[in-house]
Amino acid sequence: MDIHDLTVFAAAARHGSVTKAARSLSTVQSNVTTRIRLLETELNVQLFHRSHRGITLTEKGQQLLPYAQQMLSLVETAKAAVSGSREVRGTLQIGALQSTASARLPDVLKVYASRYAQVDIAVETGTSAELIAKVIDARLDGAFVSGVEDHPDLDVVTSFVEELVIITPAAYRTVRAYLKQSTLPKPLVFKTGCHYRHRLERYLGGEGAGVLSPMEFGTIDGIIGCVAAGLGISLLPRSVVEHSARRKEVAIHELAKPHRYVETQFVTHRAQMRSQAVARLIDVITGERARSTRAGR
Repeated sequence: MDIHDLTVFAAAARHGSVTKAARSLSTVQSNVTTRIRLLETELNVQLFHRSHRGITLTEKGQQLLPYAQQMLSLVETAKAAVSGSREVRGTLQIGALQSTASARLPDVLKVYASRYAQVDIAVETGTSAELIAKVIDARLDGAFVSGVEDHPDLDVVTSFVEELVIITPAAYRTVRAYLKQSTLPKPLVFKTGCHYRHRLERYLGGEGAGVLSPMEFGTIDGIIGCVAAGLGISLLPRSVVEHSARRKEVAIHELAKPHRYVETQFVTHRAQMRSQAVARLIDVITGERARSTRAGR
């Protein structure tokens, strides 16, 4: 297999589009199409489903992708070792929770991008369950998630510690006052697989509150806005709701200490060789974590 064909294949898989893959590789669409066809002919399999909406990996393509990514990573590592260059190149494709992407990730990526400007970074958001599945399937180099315990396929680095809080409409001084007024509170949550959703459902169960079917959202702003409008109750990190609380749009209520804090963890696939780009990101994460600890945050 030609390394250039694998590079094009990985770019097409990452972007889900021949046009976007060509743009990312600074080449033309016909070159991307030709390289993929050559690889499919060599392997005698179809690697992509093609439609007017773009391209998606076939089952065989999904099987090939982690091997292609590892080979490309190994090539970059070998080049750096032989040349003695300390410059980090390549791609970094990571996932993050919505809350992490909005409140924590910008500081980490600011430091990372200033040090490793030659790395192309792509970030996608999702629930912990979705992101972990993509790391295991090698569709992401790593992801910031919550609620990971011992997992045989994952290496875990603690990144941040979040304080979780309940938010209600601003008029309520306590959660119990809200629950008493609203006998069937509607949880405003991300879709199934979100660790914060699980925590909220467990909290409401502990309070003996009957719960209506949850209202699912794709963004933090949507959840906060609907809590402010009186549509329900939610549980989120303090870091993403403080601004709305200061503006008196919602009220923040602290949880009891055993349930108040949760770790955000950066997970990678244990069986895959870490690229230089991923290894340097972990260096930045641990450095920022140490700095925050020293600062008492």
